[in-house]
Amino acid sequence: MDNFVQVKWTERSLSNALDIKEFLRVKFNKKEVLKFENLLKQFENTVSNFPTLYPESKSKKLIRRAVIHKRTTVYYVFKGNIVTIIAMKDNRQLKPKY
Repeated sequence: MDNFVQVKWTERSLSNALDIKEFLRVKFNKKEVLKFENLLKQFENTVSNFPTLYPESKSKKLIRRAVIHKRTTVYYVFKGNIVTIIAMKDNRQLKPKY
């Protein structure tokens, strides 16, 4: 598909991803970390081709919420030809740092 958009990560979203990777490494194993990395790559590919695929937040209309796994949610903004990933959340963690 030729109509893909650019995907950017904020410092916060990168920090969230690193925190989740570390959590998976400590609580599970390297295999789970690799699955998580592949999940993020698949999400980037999907959202770059279909940026409006995921629903807008009910309370904040510009923010879209993508549940990319039953335990992982990504929040992003689509404006112009850019998708900006603003945060990630892993529901397995009791006290997330974000």
